[in-house]
Amino acid sequence: MPGPARAKLATVQYDSLAAVDLGSNSFHLQVGRVVDRQIYLLDALREPVRLGGGLTRDRRLDRATQLRALEALARFGERLRGFPPGAVRAVGTNTLRVAKNATQFIADAEEVLGFPIEVIFGREEARLIYLGVSHSLPLASHRRLVVDIGGGSTEFVIGAGYEPELMESLPVGCVSHSLRFFDDGRIDKQAMKKAELAASNEIERIVREYRRTGWKQAVGSSGTAKSIGAILAANGWSKGTITADGLDRLRSQLIKAGAVGKLDLPGLREDRAEILPGGVAIMLAVFDGLGLEEMEVSDGALRQGVLYDLLGRVQHHDMREMTVKQFMRRYHVDAPQGERVEGLALALYRALVDRPREPDEPYP
Repeated sequence: MPGPARAKLATVQYDSLAAVDLGSNSFHLQVGRVVDRQIYLLDALREPVRLGGGLTRDRRLDRATQLRALEALARFGERLRGFPPGAVRAVGTNTLRVAKNATQFIADAEEVLGFPIEVIFGREEARLIYLGVSHSLPLASHRRLVVDIGGGSTEFVIGAGYEPELMESLPVGCVSHSLRFFDDGRIDKQAMKKAELAASNEIERIVREYRRTGWKQAVGSSGTAKSIGAILAANGWSKGTITADGLDRLRSQLIKAGAVGKLDLPGLREDRAEILPGGVAIMLAVFDGLGLEEMEVSDGALRQGVLYDLLGRVQHHDMREMTVKQFMRRYHVDAPQGERVEGLALALYRALVDRPREPDEPYP
């Protein structure tokens, strides 16, 4: 970048930043006020769009779900009116990673929102989740395991302080899992067992490496963890955390109810009932696979991570660049060769982005 342009960029200051999270279950808008290098959360909007529920068998977003999503983003756009482009970051997650007609939907979504939408890869999602969670908890030097069960995927991160060490995203989420195993609303022992086994098979891929790395504290983030934690606390099965014993009791109550429509659990929000069985099955598999007995629940999540990442960008302390440099030092990466690979990768990316795409071609 030329010197004058760089100098001009360095003087840009924003009083407020905003993050938009197009999740597979809910859409979130979070606005924060910037004071020095801290973000003070202001207002937030949530829309239970259930984007992942609109995927057809051939992995296309149906029109009804698209319209519901566009209406939600139009409301977000009203709140964001007047925000400069550099003060807003909007990200799409699992459903927009896999939908075949995501490209056209994103074009429509950007028009009503008024800002670009970036579809992020699973590990980038995991990094941002960890950033949001770590800023919501007291700073600590010990390792934390962060688990985020979203609508279409589950992210696992081990890190210390604000630094992630291991990041993984698995294609199993509360919306997709509930549709797969509890589509008719029935909850029985056999369906729950199948759902737990399917989740366990996915989690098994990371168990050995994560257990070998280890952690001192386990933390759950986002809707599924918060919902389970609230239910366990409201029923006297825990003191605000998620416990193995509390999960067993919750599983028994789900099976006893026999159907989503018959669930009557203190602490359960009405809009979470339909996707609770899938989320509980995944959480049970997480506890079993990673040998957990207790998990704390965090208020931080992807949208807060997006805000702090955006703060780093506008103040030129980009956490992504810092993380890459740390990995390069740790694994003795050949820097000149890395630069050559970077150049080739960017050239290939530009070639792909610049060429015309079919309307139903997956987003790059």
